[in-house]
Amino acid sequence: MTRVHRSAPAAVIAILATAVSAVSLVLLHLLSPEFAPSWRMVSEYANGRHPWLLTIVFLGWAVGSFALLAALRPLSASKLGRAGLIFLFLAGVGQVMGAMFDINHALHGPAAMIGIPGLCVAAVLLTMALARRTGATAPPTWSAHLPWISFVLMLGAFALFVSSLKSAGVDVSNQTSPLTELPQGVSGYVGWANRLLFGASFLWVVLASRAILKRDAAPSITS
Repeated sequence: MTRVHRSAPAAVIAILATAVSAVSLVLLHLLSPEFAPSWRMVSEYANGRHPWLLTIVFLGWAVGSFALLAALRPLSASKLGRAGLIFLFLAGVGQVMGAMFDINHALHGPAAMIGIPGLCVAAVLLTMALARRTGATAPPTWSAHLPWISFVLMLGAFALFVSSLKSAGVDVSNQTSPLTELPQGVSGYVGWANRLLFGASFLWVVLASRAILKRDAAPSITS
């Protein structure tokens, strides 16, 4: 008879939740044009007119991660898969924390340092675990590496941005008077790198979920 797979519903939820998160992020750009995407971080939308929409971004991201965690639960049979699932769980925790604690809260930084590296490591480990599993379909390898590459680019762009601000005489330690525009001669690309990280993360979750759906769509016969 045809084997019934249980991963497909969770994979569908992961895709839908990620789509909600991505659409909400696009809407923030349209509804809050005062935040220049080139150098303003996504988390700064918390200080805009639609902070609730940013909460949806993080919550959708978290639901996508936890749903994918459920869909990939069979990978816990291997050490590699188990490790990947642990990091994916940490990613979801960080994303929930991002929704609960905005950029003005002391826990927002720790949330980022839990969620972002967690997702980056999970993407690589889980893609490898899927590729090694007999009969499994895995997302493209490049999609698994894109999140950590984006993260490294963001860190580099942030370091260059801070260095440029210091050279322009800006006191970067002054959090009470955030910049509303860049000083002359300072170019910022950290915002684009930050958005690339979100996009890379969304893409991997969707491709990993599609790989699960593709596998489950192929019926297998058992006695």
